[in-house]
Amino acid sequence: RSEAGARIATVTGGLPVRCGEVTGTTSISVLWLGPSEFMAVAPEAAHDSLGGNLIGSLTEALGDAPGQVVDLSANRTTFELSGPRARAVLEKGCALDLHPRSFTPGTALTTEVGNIPVVLQKTGEDSFRIFPRASFAEFLGRWLLDAMREYASPEVP
Repeated sequence: RSEAGARIATVTGGLPVRCGEVTGTTSISVLWLGPSEFMAVAPEAAHDSLGGNLIGSLTEALGDAPGQVVDLSANRTTFELSGPRARAVLEKGCALDLHPRSFTPGTALTTEVGNIPVVLQKTGEDSFRIFPRASFAEFLGRWLLDAMREYASPEVP
């Protein structure tokens, strides 16, 4: 790990070292997107804990090392899908093996859901976060609602 990576890790609570890994603190999740490419996910409250400037803190930690810190707040939308049928809904349009033995909590991978490129994070046994580009959010939201339709009524024995 480089000195800049170590400085960034102090701001975020750690950096992932392998494909799919998620690190961080209770307020900041850092998702591995590729070698030396990460996505930090944090609610606005986490920005406040760093003096209201997460981007500034990360840029300062990077210093003059090669690389860049880019604010993707307006670029991505977040969907949270949870419940006992969440995996079944996602499996209708995702080619990843989402079985719990393969896709465990604390994992995030780039994939497609409903033919939309997304970052898919498993946050718990039955919960997921889906990060599509904002321009695809309406389409993906409609796709998810349609995929959930069969689970909207009680099961028929």
